[in-house]
Amino acid sequence: MPSDQLFAPLRDAALSAGRLRTAVAYPMSASSLDAAVQAQRAGHIEPVLVGPARKLLDRLAQAGLRPGDFDIVDTPDDERMAAQTAAGLARDGLVQMLMKGSLHTDHFMAAVVSRESGLRTNRRVSHAFVMGVAAYAKLFILTDAAVNIAPTLMEKADIAQNAIDLAQALGIGRPKVAVLCATESVNPAMPATLDAAALSKMADRQQIRGGDIDGPLAFDNAISREAAEEKGIVSRVAGDADILLAPDIEAGNMLYKELTWLAGADTAGLVLGTRVPVLLTSRSDSVQARVNSCAIAVLHARAMQASRAD
Repeated sequence: MPSDQLFAPLRDAALSAGRLRTAVAYPMSASSLDAAVQAQRAGHIEPVLVGPARKLLDRLAQAGLRPGDFDIVDTPDDERMAAQTAAGLARDGLVQMLMKGSLHTDHFMAAVVSRESGLRTNRRVSHAFVMGVAAYAKLFILTDAAVNIAPTLMEKADIAQNAIDLAQALGIGRPKVAVLCATESVNPAMPATLDAAALSKMADRQQIRGGDIDGPLAFDNAISREAAEEKGIVSRVAGDADILLAPDIEAGNMLYKELTWLAGADTAGLVLGTRVPVLLTSRSDSVQARVNSCAIAVLHARAMQASRAD
């Protein structure tokens, strides 16, 4: 199946879930403003543009857009102030999601994770890419390739739980988590394999809930039944993973970019472990990637709302 078609059911489900008000922090570039506009036209968000109003009105006019079609929250012409204001809107329940505009990622995330934002939870904040590759029969989640540099065992446990919750929001009842390493054997000289084995046992003991976790698994064992069988691996996860948990940001980021630029993967991305979904759009993202990201964010937000109601 073409990789983009793998996202079609999620986009349809998100349309049924309805638009969510989304604060777009400092959308002062053409690409960041376009990301919000395309997601609005796709039926997933109602953007609230946060930044200097006079400049935003000029941007809208330059793009041939009607200012009356957008809510604008005026701030000084300062990235940090725009990010803090957007986070405050989410904290106060005035928006249900956050989206990064053209400001620096560090400034945006600092506002999201600050004590004042009120958006932190008890979990480690992490990032997940949802990916579709033609050579794999289903979507899968890759985490963490963007936020956590060298996560500890307990941080990996949070990263895994965040990804499991997202997968369930996307309709996967019991996600299969492959903890990636360079080998499928536990080796004390490779600390990542010890973490992988511990995570597997933590899932067995319900310290991580809602999914099946196995590791260490090399990439081929995680996504190919043939490779797993060739090595005699007996596992509910091997060859059929829904989630790939990378050992560190370097491995995760390289894998993400290899799949995107060499394998032509279609993608979506989302920050997890916060009280509202947070979208980190990039200038290099395709229009479809932006729309996909907003679709999964809507589904995750709706699942979070339903969980709180219970």
